[in-house]
Amino acid sequence: MVESEEPRQHLTVIPRDQHTISRSDISDNALKVLYRLNKAGYEAYLVGGGVRDLLLGKKPKDFDITTNATPDQVRKLFRNCRLVGRRFRLAHIMFGPEVIEVATFRGHHDQHQEQQETKNSSQQAQSGMLLRDNIFGSVEEDAQRRDFSINSLYYSISDFSVRDYTGGLNDLRQGVIRMIGDPETRYREDPVRMLRAVRFAAKLNMTVSPETAEPIPRLASLLHDIPAARMFEESLKLLQSGYGYPTYKMLCEYQLFQPLFPLLSRYFTPNGDSTLERMVAQVLKNTDQRLQNDMRVNPAFLFSAMLWYPLVEHAQKLAQESGLAYFDAFSLAMNDVLDEQCRSLAIPKRITSLVRDIWQLQTRLSRRQGKRAYKLMEHPKFRAAYDLLCLRAEIENHQELLRLSQWWGEFQVAAPPRQQVMLRSLDDGPTPHRRSRPRRPRKPTVPRRDQA
Repeated sequence: MVESEEPRQHLTVIPRDQHTISRSDISDNALKVLYRLNKAGYEAYLVGGGVRDLLLGKKPKDFDITTNATPDQVRKLFRNCRLVGRRFRLAHIMFGPEVIEVATFRGHHDQHQEQQETKNSSQQAQSGMLLRDNIFGSVEEDAQRRDFSINSLYYSISDFSVRDYTGGLNDLRQGVIRMIGDPETRYREDPVRMLRAVRFAAKLNMTVSPETAEPIPRLASLLHDIPAARMFEESLKLLQSGYGYPTYKMLCEYQLFQPLFPLLSRYFTPNGDSTLERMVAQVLKNTDQRLQNDMRVNPAFLFSAMLWYPLVEHAQKLAQESGLAYFDAFSLAMNDVLDEQCRSLAIPKRITSLVRDIWQLQTRLSRRQGKRAYKLMEHPKFRAAYDLLCLRAEIENHQELLRLSQWWGEFQVAAPPRQQVMLRSLDDGPTPHRRSRPRRPRKPTVPRRDQA
């Protein structure tokens, strides 16, 4: 029998001696904020992913706090506070590089339509998406306004208990991602919740409950209404947090990949075995492996690999149709591909410039004679370009690419004398045939009138 997803109002309080959260596992700065709010007479709770991860025995990435103090009241308590956000008014307490986010309890916006002319208001688009949600309420209302039950657990600083208003503890034990309230309504309020459902399921190795999952494919197109800048930030959370490959598989399953990468979706096949699909899968697996090994990753490399085959196809098409030299067609194709992708994900210029570098180096890696090899290795993005070359060789199983990637792999680690031998062997190979231009026919000599 499928369990109903109606909000559960029953409060369960888990006392300190019956849960595993210890203050020693909580950020000192988060504790400072909690204690100061509590001392000033306000309710204050640790909430969301921090509580969830602590209960799962994981180390939280950040700590969020919720309180009945308004943003202005929070700012009066902390000199190191700045208020941010228009859609959701939040207080950011700055402790050097660490930022503690403090939110005021949210209320039910449909109960406060009279307040729309005030700052404490809710605004909703025709599609149902919340444009502004600054209705303040109680902790009980706040629990119902959160997205998933596992993110609606509250750690109280006053008695160190965990408060559960929505059955989140049971869902956490069962490994279930369950939307609080009516899933379709909540997705229409904020379509990004569909991406969050998939992200949490992949990250925590959980399943999305049937009622929470059912509307997603039908409503996936709502993501086209989300600003491209926000979609870019969400794409990094989805694909560069250490579980990108399982997330990608779930995005495809729920038809959420297309709104993120419409250009790539055109290359998908029923069997999922196109060259592009194999490239996307492999680069995400490699990225996950690097993150698990505490190695750095760069979104520029991820985007350069994922968009490589659409780039090559478009460059070839431009060269054939316009008669341009391939190098010129390649440059134009880079602009077109990035422009199209940035309509759905607003990739910042600092990243697209690196993507261009990695792409352009692909056209230069085969030209290694003389001092070119050393100059290429000095390029800041040489290593990323080499990694993409190796990926291409692996995906395509192309003998020339395999030999080229093997040569560069050996050349990078070789001693200088060995490098010289490798370069001389290139010169000893067959000389590439240079295409000679046909001679222009000489114009017939016309005798001058004075010589006629």
